Amino acid sequence: MSEQTQEREVSGVAMPQRVVVVGAGMAGVQTAVALREQGFKGTVTLIGAEPHQPYDRPPLSKAVLLGTAEGSAFDVDFEALDIGLHLGREALGLRPADHELDTEQGPVPYDALVLATGAEPVRLPGAEGVPGVHLLRTLDDAERLRPVLRRQHDIVVVGAGWIGAEFATAAREAGCAVTVVEAADRPLAGALPAEVAAPMTSWYAEAGASLRTHARVARVEPGEVVLDDGTRLPAGAVVVGIGARPATAWLAGSGVELGAHGEVVADAHLRTSAPDVYAVGDCASFPSGRYGERLLIHHWDNALQGPRTVAANIVGASTGEAPVVHDPVPYFWSEQFGRFVQYAGHHTSADILLWRGDPSGPAWSVCWLREGRLVALLAVGRPRDLAQGRKLIESGARMSPELLADPARPLKAAAL
Repeated sequence: MSEQTQEREVSGVAMPQRVVVVGAGMAGVQTAVALREQGFKGTVTLIGAEPHQPYDRPPLSKAVLLGTAEGSAFDVDFEALDIGLHLGREALGLRPADHELDTEQGPVPYDALVLATGAEPVRLPGAEGVPGVHLLRTLDDAERLRPVLRRQHDIVVVGAGWIGAEFATAAREAGCAVTVVEAADRPLAGALPAEVAAPMTSWYAEAGASLRTHARVARVEPGEVVLDDGTRLPAGAVVVGIGARPATAWLAGSGVELGAHGEVVADAHLRTSAPDVYAVGDCASFPSGRYGERLLIHHWDNALQGPRTVAANIVGASTGEAPVVHDPVPYFWSEQFGRFVQYAGHHTSADILLWRGDPSGPAWSVCWLREGRLVALLAVGRPRDLAQGRKLIESGARMSPELLADPARPLKAAAL
């Protein structure tokens, strides 16, 4: 067998010898590590566009911003794991027929390729190039914003989603005057129903931040933000947090199927439409049997769970093992305005919503049921509810709505 193909035969099945992972964030790093943990002996190459050592993103919104941490590099010994790490190398295109990834430094051949390029922030139209306008996605973004917080500028945050709330929290802790502008009628409008997000509105005022809903940005000028009603807000800095989209533009013309949001369309085993190409993390959607719909999850836990599936399927493809299905219970957490917020599941198909506790208080939960089974849970300051609820969602246990609504009872006691 030729060295060019770099494959060997095991029981008549070709075993890939070169796995290339493009994207050196959580999903990419965990895929490379999982391959080694699951016994892959071939070459593993990890390619990242940023020049920094691979790092974790959640600490950027607080620890790095506030200067309590200089960075958040993953504690991974790439050399000891024999993972080839190539940083500052941007992917430019993909040629599945040739089994080659095109990069700035030339083509990279592969036997199996994993797409883990994550997501990129949505930019505010018309604000590109205006001094003082920031995004918060990368380590460089956080390091540019750290002196802004240290100088205690007046800050306008555009978008009251998860990242907007987390940045506003850090900015208030740093002593900045903060105004958050949101086009919708409430915070987290794209993530939670109105009745669940409503109690969170008061959190802003309690923390000393101003929240303006039904507020659209007309334009950004140096030193101020102009709203569509003519209101002018002083802004020593503007931080844009209006969402993220899969970082997949570089795949145009590759033949890899993309979805309505620009994400890579993966199957239940995280395989793409191109042979020997997988996709994982923020850049990919997958069909969920548990929820009966395709999910696109931009959260840390999905980028941690998916790589294990991909690694198992790459290794298993050569041994004849049945492919592993990726169908996790989605999970994420957020720290904002002194509260620890956790969410598990997916609530859009629920037919019952139940409260546990007083939403005006410091700790409460919301449960979503579908046909008597728990499908999602939001916990504010009730981590035990979340831990028990996540297991109940996974098991598909039927629940007693009456017992579930009693905050004095353990959530697991409501299982029938």
